[in-house]
Amino acid sequence: MRQGNLATYRQRLLSAAEGRILEIGVGSGHNFRYYSERANHVIGLDPSPKLLSMARETIRSQAFPFPVELLQASAEAIPLRSGSLDTVVTTWTLCTIPNVTSALAEMCRVLKPDGRFLFVEHGLSPDPAVRRWQDRLTPIWKRISGGCHLNRAISQLVQDAAHRPDRNGLHEGSKANNVYVRRLCPSRIAAMI
Repeated sequence: MRQGNLATYRQRLLSAAEGRILEIGVGSGHNFRYYSERANHVIGLDPSPKLLSMARETIRSQAFPFPVELLQASAEAIPLRSGSLDTVVTTWTLCTIPNVTSALAEMCRVLKPDGRFLFVEHGLSPDPAVRRWQDRLTPIWKRISGGCHLNRAISQLVQDAAHRPDRNGLHEGSKANNVYVRRLCPSRIAAMI
């Protein structure tokens, strides 16, 4: 999802990331340019060796004011210590993760108690006519687009993860410039809508 019209969403979301950051589904490293000076260390996680090779090329060809580390792994089993990250980021990634519920639990696990989960995603439409098309197209679409589920209910999945019995729950926070901040596990979530 490299379209130019999405750059504004990336900029707004990623400029809010700070400290030690984990980017789930780092892909080719396209987002590195959008992190601000508040990023101390960026860890890019992706299961694809090919995409990580492209991310290494991005790192070699551009200078970033923070160290970048790349990990080949699944979001369902993040190979980092619990409570070790300030921010976890996803950009148009949750639609492709096979077991998104496990991945969200892992993201909560690696965040510090005051850490933040920042995401911008697409998902299930509120319009019934669009939803019907999403349901019809998803079986084919996910085969040709890296596992993308057009009809995945991202907001509901995030809320469900926040309300698991072993979590402190979801508490609404502030809304500014279409960035929604919520408490989760007990970290904050900022969802770009």
